[in-house]
Amino acid sequence: MTHTPPAAPAGPVTTLLVANRGEIARRIIRTCRTLGVATVAVHAPGEEDAAHVREADTALRLAVPEGRGPVDAYLDPHALVAAARASGADAVHPGYGFLSENAAFARAVTGAGLTWVGPSAEAVEQMGSKTLAKKVARDAGVPVADALDPADVRAEHLPVLVKAVSGGGGRGMRVIRDLAGLAAGAEAARTEAASAFGDPSVFCEPYVERGRHVEVQVLADRHGTVWALGERDCSAQRRHQKVLEEAPAPGLPERIRQRLHRAARDLASAIGYTGAGTAEFLVPVTGDGLGEPVFLEMNTRLQVEHPVTECVTGLDLVEWQLRIAEGEPLPAGGPPAPRGHAVEARLYAEDPREDWRPRTGLLHTFDVPAATASFTPLTGPGVRLDHGVRTGDTVGTDFDPMLAKVIAYGRDRRDALRRLSAALAGARLHGVGTNRDLLVRALRHPDFARAHHRPEGLHTGFLTGDRLTELARPLADGATERLAALAASLASFEASRGGGALPAGIPAGWRNLPSAPHLRRHTTPDGREITTAFRSVRGAHLPEQEGVRVLSATPDRAVLEVDGLRRAFDVYRTAPDRRGPQGADGPEVFVESALGPVALRVIDPLPEPEATVDPGALPAPMPGTVTAVDVAAGEEVREGQTLLRMEAMKMEHRITAPAAGTVRELPVAAGERVPAGAPLAVLDYTDPDSGPAPAADSGSDGHHAEAAPHDEGLEQ
Repeated sequence: MTHTPPAAPAGPVTTLLVANRGEIARRIIRTCRTLGVATVAVHAPGEEDAAHVREADTALRLAVPEGRGPVDAYLDPHALVAAARASGADAVHPGYGFLSENAAFARAVTGAGLTWVGPSAEAVEQMGSKTLAKKVARDAGVPVADALDPADVRAEHLPVLVKAVSGGGGRGMRVIRDLAGLAAGAEAARTEAASAFGDPSVFCEPYVERGRHVEVQVLADRHGTVWALGERDCSAQRRHQKVLEEAPAPGLPERIRQRLHRAARDLASAIGYTGAGTAEFLVPVTGDGLGEPVFLEMNTRLQVEHPVTECVTGLDLVEWQLRIAEGEPLPAGGPPAPRGHAVEARLYAEDPREDWRPRTGLLHTFDVPAATASFTPLTGPGVRLDHGVRTGDTVGTDFDPMLAKVIAYGRDRRDALRRLSAALAGARLHGVGTNRDLLVRALRHPDFARAHHRPEGLHTGFLTGDRLTELARPLADGATERLAALAASLASFEASRGGGALPAGIPAGWRNLPSAPHLRRHTTPDGREITTAFRSVRGAHLPEQEGVRVLSATPDRAVLEVDGLRRAFDVYRTAPDRRGPQGADGPEVFVESALGPVALRVIDPLPEPEATVDPGALPAPMPGTVTAVDVAAGEEVREGQTLLRMEAMKMEHRITAPAAGTVRELPVAAGERVPAGAPLAVLDYTDPDSGPAPAADSGSDGHHAEAAPHDEGLEQ
């Protein structure tokens, strides 16, 4: 049955409240400024200086419920409607995440006489439940995979994916490969789904080990016209969350493309959909190509990856969301044909080498010099940057770890991939660890580059196994790190020549043993020490590295000749902000070159003594919230047993016992927010010598924290 779209609102939008924050709020505000629509931002306490707050015409602070975190400020529909009324807004845009797919919020907005920039509450409700969405899709003739109750799963159904009925983004999912683990996996998914979405309901569906995640962008007006604005491929994922997205989908046979577009239009028409939305499908990868697609879910909002569609169509999707909400029809003649190719990379504050663990801290520098536009569709080949952070921001664990989206648009796929990988490689990202190096290596990987000709090479397992180990390697190798350390040492020496009070007549850098070299010690983020040595004779620097000659050195740049090749290294230093590894408390140093970025920390030659740490104490690997304590004081535990669980940056992390022993103390409780390094548990080990080795960085102990056990691959 086809539903009639809702009637058009009474008039145009004049003032829009953006019920979101960060990058997507800035994106919406940018389009509103172009259209002449006034904007209202909302924010949690402590975000008064956030970029989206400063860029809006008006801003209101939201309250945080007692005992809850900043994210909860954005989850109260009534508070957001009250903010819209208080500010004089006549419309609300939910962005993505938070309440963007909450039918109750949509009803609260329209019930208050405001314009909801999105589909009807009924459409949101039908697609918000994955099980109901499957039924609606099946009735509309869209191919759908079966949904099973966990109690009905049998051996012949394995493997299956346990999924939350509500929500998404990889939360509430567990891959089950044997019946013995089904009950525990389903219960873990229920617990996570209840925490994330307020609904513990889960179901199971067949799990496809290798598939292509392809989605269709839909745009529908209030007059019954539905456009399928091409498709996007989002197969490169980690933990069921997208990392790289592109449009059009490479190597997709035309018959499959047309079938996907038709299915998306039929589904949107069946529920009377209006505005921008996305129908997501899984296309199985077979031995000889791609199989028949099946429907996964529909996102009744703007997608994170919408910029790639904007690049290839030339449309501003946020603008069309507003125009459709005002009742404007889509132009006659159908959607524009895609032109060229666009690829988006999600830049996350996380370390792929340590199970995607979130990284926090002060963002000393955030700069993507190759970017030619921000928050707006590109008018030609180039690089677009949509970001929610700026230089000087502190990255915490309250919100999603995505720092920015970097999008490249080119005349073809090869052009776009080359532009994007170069833009990421040339970005200056200092102070917080990111997945940048993995993104660059993935974009340059032969299997990814050849996906247009060999579509089976790109699938949802692309970032797993041995390939993940390969892709997660730093761009800079050991030889580059040693050169970077030398450049940092030379720059530091040159900086000291121009500063500091010295006795009259004694030049900076003077020493009473001219034959002795200048020694500098640095550590890498993983705790490896690099020592450099050079002599300064009559103004010339002579490094003790074979094949290396110093051509010039200044406080912020060193130019070296390496085996006859000229290499330039730009050096950035920061003031010390926390104690570093191995007793270092010197400043961080970031060295940029064409060989790859290198982060170092200066080792203080006279470090302060460190406080004694109980060898049985397990510190928090990051700031976060304790969601569950799974053991009790006095309990005997085995190696690898889960002691407690934490949530940080929308991910669940398990704190496990590094060795067998007895729980002596549990100084935290469920619901408690803890800083990095706070003691979570204290163990007495059965074998005193079997405890964890000292961590390379006291603020990031990686020996006892594991991410939630999500098998890589895609929900299906």
